[in-house]
Amino acid sequence: MNKKRFNGYLTAGLLITGILVLLTVIGAFYTPYDPTAMSGAAKFQGPSFAHFFGTDNFGRDIFSRVLKGTGTTLTIALATVAIGAVVGTAVGAVTGYFGGAVDEVLMRLNDALTAFPSILLALLVISLVGPGNKYNVVLALGIVFIPSFARVTRMSFASLRDTNYILGARLMGAKSGRILLVHMLPNTMRVVLPAITIGFNNAVLAEASMSFLGIGVTPPDASLGYMLSEAQGMFTSAPWYALFTGLMIALLVFGVGLIGEGLQQLEREVA
Repeated sequence: MNKKRFNGYLTAGLLITGILVLLTVIGAFYTPYDPTAMSGAAKFQGPSFAHFFGTDNFGRDIFSRVLKGTGTTLTIALATVAIGAVVGTAVGAVTGYFGGAVDEVLMRLNDALTAFPSILLALLVISLVGPGNKYNVVLALGIVFIPSFARVTRMSFASLRDTNYILGARLMGAKSGRILLVHMLPNTMRVVLPAITIGFNNAVLAEASMSFLGIGVTPPDASLGYMLSEAQGMFTSAPWYALFTGLMIALLVFGVGLIGEGLQQLEREVA
């Protein structure tokens, strides 16, 4: 029964996420309409065969804009998680393996970053590097996500540090770098991979929140959060704008969340 539940979560998550990624890849090369093209005659048209998701107050095709916006949001989320995972895992590996003064200094710095509410820390970084640029959003959110990955990986590396096969590798003369990369890192993937899926979802929501507040991605780039911000003034005239944009965010988070749940169940079965 556990195996069936795991396969169900994983299959559903991969299917939902795969479809969204496929649509995004297609949208990078082709959209039914120019996402920025305006048409006074096409304003506030409801969903139809001509415009699957309807049009907005400028007559722009919402389906085309959602495809482009999802691509921007995905890119930001992936880059954010990459920064957080790589830097955080490196910090967690060093502190968990070596301990001592290195652990004390780096983890106190990690605790200082964790003490700030994540959105407040992101706002602080954005205020320093400047809003409106997607690369600045990636930098800000990447810094925010480092502490969570560092804490998760530190515990994993610390628990592996005194196991028999690590002690045996040391006795055989293996260098610390080889022990960390070859012997320990692969065995921490069971906790890192679920953390990546959780981090990805948090990055999607964080980017959407920042763009919604007007401090994230701004034109000419379009993200789901910025589009949702646009849609808030059209709830009565074009409710489909907020509906389909919010639905895309929800499906993206839901799909990746199912993948994370499947990975966690796999970890429990292996353990």
